Amino acid sequence: MTEKKWQARTKQDLIIEVWEYLDCESVGARELKQIQDAISRRFGDGAVESPAAIARTLADEGAVLRHPEVLDYDTEWRQDFLIQEIPQDQFDFSSLERAADSLRAINLLRKKLHSDSDQKRLRALRELAIKYKQEVHLVAHSKIVEERNRLEAKEICHWLTIWLQDPDIFEDWFSLRRRSPEFIRLIHE
Repeated sequence: MTEKKWQARTKQDLIIEVWEYLDCESVGARELKQIQDAISRRFGDGAVESPAAIARTLADEGAVLRHPEVLDYDTEWRQDFLIQEIPQDQFDFSSLERAADSLRAINLLRKKLHSDSDQKRLRALRELAIKYKQEVHLVAHSKIVEERNRLEAKEICHWLTIWLQDPDIFEDWFSLRRRSPEFIRLIHE
């Protein structure tokens, strides 16, 4: 797409303006990428929405989506986004102890990013926590995983849920949780 001066003042209006400019019958990866590029140029990299969020906005406006292509592009974009923004190899949710250490590190990173007003990396950190929660959730409900590992995974999933709901209270909640009779029984079983 050639460099164009967009009239939209809001991100949502820009999404619709670019879509109308593209004059396409349906929306897939190529169109979503062009819209993301326009958002980045107009509002900065931190304002770029996920392909799925853009697709939702367009669907609300009546766009026909090429759903498999949109989903594939969204998955690819999220993975690339996370890898670029947050070093994932420093986190491990395979055991209670490692998950506790990882969540402490995630929370410290969140505080730093918050104090730096780094919204883009804060969003990436949240996406990463959601990804870990989904992975741990699969382990917690797997029929082929030992019961002990499933119970630990359910506990870790609970931790991630609390962190995602309100990271500001997480440290206090986590301290209380680790002293609860339910948690003590879990670690001593």
